[in-house]
Amino acid sequence: MKTLPVGKLKMEQLSSLLKRYGGAPDPSVIIGPEVGEDAAVIETTGELLVVKTDPITFATDRIGEYTININANDIACMGGRPRWFLATVLLPEGKTDEALVEEIFSQLSGACRRLGMAICGGHTEVTYGLDRPVVVGQMIGTVSSDRLVRSSGARVGDHLLLTKGIAVEATSLLAREKEAQLLEAFDRGFIERCKAFLDDPGISILRDAEIALDAGTVHAMHDPTEGGLGTGLHELARASGKGIEVWAEAIPVFPETEALCSFFGLDPLGVIASGALLIAAEPSSSGRVIDSLRSGGIACTRIGVVKEEAEGLTILRDSERLPLPCFEQDEISRLF
Repeated sequence: MKTLPVGKLKMEQLSSLLKRYGGAPDPSVIIGPEVGEDAAVIETTGELLVVKTDPITFATDRIGEYTININANDIACMGGRPRWFLATVLLPEGKTDEALVEEIFSQLSGACRRLGMAICGGHTEVTYGLDRPVVVGQMIGTVSSDRLVRSSGARVGDHLLLTKGIAVEATSLLAREKEAQLLEAFDRGFIERCKAFLDDPGISILRDAEIALDAGTVHAMHDPTEGGLGTGLHELARASGKGIEVWAEAIPVFPETEALCSFFGLDPLGVIASGALLIAAEPSSSGRVIDSLRSGGIACTRIGVVKEEAEGLTILRDSERLPLPCFEQDEISRLF
């Protein structure tokens, strides 16, 4: 039996599973499980509910803050506001003490307070077979029907915008999880600067999404996470049934990210990229979106354009048109 590699399931396999195993049909489910969509949307009386779950399996020293921000990002990509949070906290046998539990709970609570969310339930246990803590977050937000944004909403001609740069989360994660190895090649100041990417420029894209939606006509947003920007673009294109052209020279890559990826032999396009928001904006208003984000202190760059599906997914690099890579396994997974 061939075992599966670490990371996401292949898009084709996941799509097939979701189509065949959807449970009982329910007309109140506006957006259900689909490849490329960031969260589910459920119709209730009044506002729509935006529902998301995501696990954090790395970054153990700041795992609580990662959990909140990663889940909240997907709520924001749908145009929603995070409201309620539940956590399943699984702790390693023989490595868990009261101080570790206290720290994780403190991080979860502090991050929720900063985002105005309530913790309303969950489950905690010491679990056999783990070598590190794992936190699975379940988050619920709300959005009005006129503000709902879908990953599947991209239109031909839309400008593709990217906030901050790639890959904020990977830079912090590599510095935290591979510090001893990095100290052989980099000084302490560089490593600490990389660790701080969690906070500056930060992995949250809530403000990015809010500013973009207020500034112009946004047809789709996506949070490129596991598999990096390359996979995020493929997910957006697949959800929308469109093609994509991106320009390699326009994609902002932090120097710290470039240095770490070069050291480990990783492709920056394929490392986990939370912290950057991918936006498909109406061409007539993309300039306003960029200007508003920059005025709010958030870098934003136009990196490409949405094409007809038949044109495929391409990247222009040094005037050469190449297939846009899709990373079924996140580049970072190879290090673990």
